[in-house]
Amino acid sequence: MRRSRLVLILSAFLLALATALTGAAAAQASPQAANGGYVALGDSYSSGVGAGSYISGSGDCKRSTKAYPYLWQAANSPSSFDFVACSGARTGDVLSGQLGPLSATTSLVSISIGGNDAGFADVMTTCVLQSDSSCLSRIATAKAYVDSTLPGKLDSVYTAIRTRAPNAHVVVLGYPRFYQLGTTCIGLSETKRKAINGAADHLAAALAQRAGAHGFTFGDVRTTFAGHEICSGNSWLHSVDWLNIGNSYHPKAAGQSGGYLPVLANAV
Repeated sequence: MRRSRLVLILSAFLLALATALTGAAAAQASPQAANGGYVALGDSYSSGVGAGSYISGSGDCKRSTKAYPYLWQAANSPSSFDFVACSGARTGDVLSGQLGPLSATTSLVSISIGGNDAGFADVMTTCVLQSDSSCLSRIATAKAYVDSTLPGKLDSVYTAIRTRAPNAHVVVLGYPRFYQLGTTCIGLSETKRKAINGAADHLAAALAQRAGAHGFTFGDVRTTFAGHEICSGNSWLHSVDWLNIGNSYHPKAAGQSGGYLPVLANAV
């Protein structure tokens, strides 16, 4: 990494610390990030599923004006903003359909990806509807995939991003733990909740490792969501939403503004 790039990153980090960013407040971006174009890639956690206020024309991608990419660009006014994250996206979808806006003038890229590749929806369906043993077995299968197959898929995406946006600061956003443990809460058993949280930690470790290998910044949202998991009494995540099943286990608007936005702002 060139010395000038390191200075810019350290300056942005110190600026983020100085602003003591909390909740929905957004720190001003570094000049490098704000003066160039911002491209928001990824899956439903980046598009804003569960937050409501979906952008007309985004269709099944469900891009929300309450999603962290939209909130960040509103606060920082980058020279251009391309919001292409889409509900249900996997690594292959990013490669085939989301990289078009990237260029040498792109200064910031954010992305959350990998959860759908690892079978997130099927894991949660199994754990909600089946036994503890079935839940744990499905999670073991997902963790094995994260160890054996996901790293190569992430590498393909990260390499393509760097190739198309050689000057961009890239922030890889992770996923929160879903449950607060040790509390009385209607729903899944403590065994299932603990295993699901463990799977989230396992995925976070893989994302952080591969992001670091490419010189990208990993944005760990587990810290900002701490105390706001399902069963916390002040959850920033939807539990099972039988009236709108697609919202289930996705961040509410408060999770986007209080959980994801500060992590992106601090990473820029």
